[in-house]
Amino acid sequence: MDSVTLGAVEITRVVEVAVMPFPREAVFPDSDRALWSAHEDWLTPDFWEPGSDVIFTAMQTWVVRSDGRTILIDMGPGNGKERPYVPVFGHLATDFIGNLARAGVRPEDVDTVVCTHLHGDHVGWNTRLAGREWVPTFPNATYLISRTEFDYWNPENGHSTRSGRAMQNVFEDSVAPVHRAGQVKLWDDHHDIDALLRVELAPGHTPGSSIVTLRSGSDRAVFVGDLLHSPVQIAEPDLSPCFDEEESQARDTRRRVLGWAHDNNALVLPAHFPGAAAAEVRRDGGGFAIHEWAAFQ
Repeated sequence: MDSVTLGAVEITRVVEVAVMPFPREAVFPDSDRALWSAHEDWLTPDFWEPGSDVIFTAMQTWVVRSDGRTILIDMGPGNGKERPYVPVFGHLATDFIGNLARAGVRPEDVDTVVCTHLHGDHVGWNTRLAGREWVPTFPNATYLISRTEFDYWNPENGHSTRSGRAMQNVFEDSVAPVHRAGQVKLWDDHHDIDALLRVELAPGHTPGSSIVTLRSGSDRAVFVGDLLHSPVQIAEPDLSPCFDEEESQARDTRRRVLGWAHDNNALVLPAHFPGAAAAEVRRDGGGFAIHEWAAFQ
């Protein structure tokens, strides 16, 4: 498993699905192909294939070991979930738990699970099927979810969302079971995981989307969840995917967080980048540019 150490914190990437392709026009319907072509030299081959015009994503979890604790950030689509309106995430049968084990993590070892938001491809492994019942995959973990996010997606609250039917069953099979088990901590504004790690609101993609910042010695990092779906958004931070609930707010948040990463020489770790998976960024004109890719390959 690929790992890097920042200060006193070790970060390991555990992959559920290494490469998952999507049509570019479906994910970024408002983007012109010429915009992508302008960045073709560094987007290909890991992130975009010009001939078929598909973008490549990954489904992965960040394992963070800090102060003797094991923390997981984002839990992918999971196995055996019924997703009638997002079939690419339905009825998967991956070896994610085996991959965790190969990274030295047993489910009972996990202390904290951070859900940066509650889309189905970020909470699937919150639960596993035991007989006919969805139960917490990590029996000793506290699941951190922003209160805003929990309330927004709770079907009892009847919110009209951009995701609509794509969220069918997600709350019921991947969020409600851990809440019923008493393992969810709802937080407001921010929450300190430990002295080195903080989860804080970064709204736009969803109303309660969050990021995790790491400060250890002189090292900095930020786990950005779905603030970025493709590295093209680093160069073009105003480019929004169809998944953002509030595009204008998402753009503002993306610029703010990337600016913080530049100012602090921080490693940016998105949820869905294949290839090197993470990068340091620098300001470049009206946007940002890759300064250096991380060592995850």
